[in-house]
Amino acid sequence: MGSKIEAVGLTKYFGDFTAVDHIDLAVREGEIRALIGENGAGKTTLMNMLYGLFRPDEGEIRIDGAPVKLSSPLDAIAHGIGMVHQHFKLVPSLTVYENLMLGTEIERELKLGGRTVRLPIIDTRRERQAVQQIVDRFDFMLDIDRPVRDLSVGERQRLEILKMLYRNVDVLILDEPTAVLTPQEVDMLIENLHALKREGKTVLLITHKLAEVKSCADTISVIRAGKHVVTVTNDDDATTEMLAEKMVGRKVADIDRTRRFANDRKVLYRVDSLCAKDRNGRQVLSDVSLHVRAGEIVGVAGVEGNGQSELIMVITGLMKHTKGSITVDGADVTGVWPHELKAHKFGIIPEDRYIRGLCPEMKVSQNLIAGFEGQERFSRHGFLKRKAMEENRKEKVEKYQVRLSSKDPYISELSGGNAQKIIIARELGQDPKVMLACQPTRGLDLGSTEFVQNELLRIRDEGKAVLLVSSDLSEVLALSDRIVVMYRGRITGHFEAGHVTAEELGLYMVGAKRMEGLAGEEGNDG
Repeated sequence: MGSKIEAVGLTKYFGDFTAVDHIDLAVREGEIRALIGENGAGKTTLMNMLYGLFRPDEGEIRIDGAPVKLSSPLDAIAHGIGMVHQHFKLVPSLTVYENLMLGTEIERELKLGGRTVRLPIIDTRRERQAVQQIVDRFDFMLDIDRPVRDLSVGERQRLEILKMLYRNVDVLILDEPTAVLTPQEVDMLIENLHALKREGKTVLLITHKLAEVKSCADTISVIRAGKHVVTVTNDDDATTEMLAEKMVGRKVADIDRTRRFANDRKVLYRVDSLCAKDRNGRQVLSDVSLHVRAGEIVGVAGVEGNGQSELIMVITGLMKHTKGSITVDGADVTGVWPHELKAHKFGIIPEDRYIRGLCPEMKVSQNLIAGFEGQERFSRHGFLKRKAMEENRKEKVEKYQVRLSSKDPYISELSGGNAQKIIIARELGQDPKVMLACQPTRGLDLGSTEFVQNELLRIRDEGKAVLLVSSDLSEVLALSDRIVVMYRGRITGHFEAGHVTAEELGLYMVGAKRMEGLAGEEGNDG
């Protein structure tokens, strides 16, 4: 069988930086191909060229053996190529079928004699029929009349995939599709991918999660530093250890999460009966209580949109609370803004790296001291010490393995993973007493994730308190000493590490289970 889609010598430059370096890749019809590699390795840039978002500087793209020029996503879709990004492009107030039909609306037709006249009115009956047919065909289990705002993350993702399938794409590119899914939703996605394969669709899957690669891919391609390293068949020889080593260029060690301290350590961070409402008066937090001891990581698990973001906003002073209190080592910090929290040795890895954590229009050296520029080390009489900033940049870039395209580039020139490393380097470099880590490894590759997770474990072992908020359930399970689950603004369960499975947590995360006697609180300090 010939190749359905090919990249032949595909190359992309950004200034002097080579993001994709003469890559050859051929994927057969009806094949699930996983594309893995470190952050900044060139995977997404390569896929963006195949989807018409970037134009290659060298090389060509072939569909069914014929060269094609893709100047936009519309060109790609016209050639049967669709892409589902990490961040969905849906209208929350519209229903499933309305979202799916956006841009391809079916107009009513009127027969006049032997002629058919189209009317400028949407034929909702035919639209609903068409959408229901494609939902049933791929067994995606969606209620076509539900508003998107009421859908789970997994359901929204299935809708995005159906949008592409309705537009008759034969090649589907998925960028980190399991990043925010529960274990049950991951299993369903994998079933859906196998269904697409049976229909003869070709799937290109960008992911960091090797266990999921092993469960669904036919072949696996490794990209490192913009180059194609190897493509292997997904068989017993393609172990996760071997794949990890090919991705990173070295052996990746297992995380050693052995606790160093007992449960009787001092409570360094406490949230007590926290309540909050959004701008529309809707209750978004209901009596949330939790505590973190010295030498402990407490993980907050939950499907995105269940109050985690609001919890982060309230405890960092960016959203008003209606009830409750927050303390750091006994000091009341309720409503205190982020820059004031730093005085309490409170480090923050924010949920959104670009909105809360970095200034894209500033250079790396400037972002590495943001919030700490008043320290004597970096300023004198109100003037910044350029040499000290340069030394700090060199030290942090080397220690945290940040990949830069030039000596001191703007943050906007960095990949998402390398931008995240800048935040982590800055916050951990200030020796915090309490660390709030929100989605700390989102968008990071295997090697970077290993590094960041080991850093969180390191500061835990130094006696620091870490509150980890992550939509990656495997991360919560791997790092946490205790886990609390949030659902619709409440804490619905709390567990000691090692006493709960991912599947059990998944049930609490979607509201199928709830611990008796909880009114939103975590429980006692014992």
